[in-house]
Amino acid sequence: MASYEEFTIDQGADAAIEIHLVNANGSAKNLTDHTIAAKMKRTFNSDSDDTTTFNAIVSAPATDGVAVLSLTNTQTDALKPGRYVYDVEMSYVDSDENTIIERVLEGKILVTASVTR
Repeated sequence: MASYEEFTIDQGADAAIEIHLVNANGSAKNLTDHTIAAKMKRTFNSDSDDTTTFNAIVSAPATDGVAVLSLTNTQTDALKPGRYVYDVEMSYVDSDENTIIERVLEGKILVTASVTR
């Protein structure tokens, strides 16, 4: 089950969210050969035109279990102020060549309006 977090992003500003993934025993999850994907939209039922995709990377070294999600100021400037939903998925290919996808984080994002545009 994914963890739940709420974030605030300022419209028109660069934004970055660093997430630390851990195993059940509390040790850092080894993200070698893992990919991270994250998207946000107004509602769960919004169409694809209302979806914003985060730039998502696994930070080096991958054994530290850190991923960074980011949006450029151009991306956040295009967002309308208000509440959004988001989720983050981690994927990897197992030893049987199956792609395993796990939702690791989800929640809401508040985009605050910018005066200086």
